[in-house]
Amino acid sequence: MKIAVFGANSSTGRRLSELAIADGHELTAVVRRPDSFPLSDPLLRTVGADVFDKDAVEQAVIGQDAIISILGIPYGREPVTVLSRGLTNITDAMSAHGVKRLACVSSRLLAVSSPPSAGEKPLQESFLYRRMIYPTLTRIGRTLYADMLRMEQIVRATDLDWTIIRPSALYNTDTLTEYHFAAPETPGLYTSRIDLAHSLLREVTENEHVRTVTAVFTTKGVPTFRDVLVKEVMRIGSWGSK
Repeated sequence: MKIAVFGANSSTGRRLSELAIADGHELTAVVRRPDSFPLSDPLLRTVGADVFDKDAVEQAVIGQDAIISILGIPYGREPVTVLSRGLTNITDAMSAHGVKRLACVSSRLLAVSSPPSAGEKPLQESFLYRRMIYPTLTRIGRTLYADMLRMEQIVRATDLDWTIIRPSALYNTDTLTEYHFAAPETPGLYTSRIDLAHSLLREVTENEHVRTVTAVFTTKGVPTFRDVLVKEVMRIGSWGSK
């Protein structure tokens, strides 16, 4: 299968690239700085493209069987358009060239930062998370989550075979687990990056949740609440950095 990954140089993107190559897929890694992408393989093609560049995005999409978007950006004060403009260019190119399968990453925090979409239920978590932790994070990341919501709306409005995956708090581990998919409102605090990567690859190859928004959770070997809190404090402290 020919798969293009936008955001392939992210932590999740690198893991996904390794998994896809190991499974024998022909992978196009779409990154802003090809020289910084660490992987090399006969099945791998690395392409330099900015998602704001419509022509460059189109060239990366042509000839693919599926597209995966792991676009992301840190919290910040400035308005964010990377996700919405990036997915506009990606979905336009897919529609123009007959590429139907799309999987992209969003966030479970959208269930806190925006009104539920049609058919969705409110987030089911503990009082501490629903009333204190999640609202604090969504206020700090309001420009990011506003653009993430626009991105989801753009994807949903297409006639593509899309899947939107909303992970919980991300953390690193080298071991793939027996993660599970669930409705976005289902309780679940953590998602390992390798599980997220595997779920994205699984979606475009097995088509389990076509035209569906789904969450993915890791349940074994998860970090403690303190670990996640420290990570978020450090993330907040990095405002303005790339």
